[in-house]
Amino acid sequence: MKQIQVIKAASSKLPTRYGQFELIIYHSLPDGAEHAVLLKEKKGQKATLARIHSQCLTGDTFFSLKCDCGGQLAESMKKIQQAKAGIIIYLNQEGRGIGLTSKVKAYKLQEHGLDTVEANETLGFAPDERDYQVAAEILLDLKIKEVTLLTNNPDKERQLAHYGIKIKNTIPLEIHPTQVNVSYLATKKKKMGHRLRLV
Repeated sequence: MKQIQVIKAASSKLPTRYGQFELIIYHSLPDGAEHAVLLKEKKGQKATLARIHSQCLTGDTFFSLKCDCGGQLAESMKKIQQAKAGIIIYLNQEGRGIGLTSKVKAYKLQEHGLDTVEANETLGFAPDERDYQVAAEILLDLKIKEVTLLTNNPDKERQLAHYGIKIKNTIPLEIHPTQVNVSYLATKKKKMGHRLRLV
């Protein structure tokens, strides 16, 4: 397994509605992509509460109802603030790794009856193109080797373990479905194996 070099490029304090975090920007080589980290550090902590979150412009920024991404991000920040320690790695891999333009093209295909998996495959992509090696390298750079992972996605758990991160525990991060996103969530459960109880 070839290591992806990550470089810590900048950091500062970031006050948010969910409390104060340290904001750290990493660059990954050779692609130069920027990834953001929100860190609330607690010395002597063995397993760090962690959310690995892929960028979702539509959900995180524009509050789209098509997905549960924005809700998951907000809930992660709340849980870390309540725990007084934890980390969110915000990965620059929009649209399950297919990019913003292709994601919007997939949205258009969904308007004609395809689900998210079928739309990605129609565009020539795998159902999920994401890779979590950069997240693992960032965790290791921050001397975090063991995490309690906030996720419903078993592939994320498997990949992080493969890249050298010990998963002590997994905590579900399920957002209550709406009429708009219930079919999207059902597809994640049925076709991608996400652990969801409410659909």
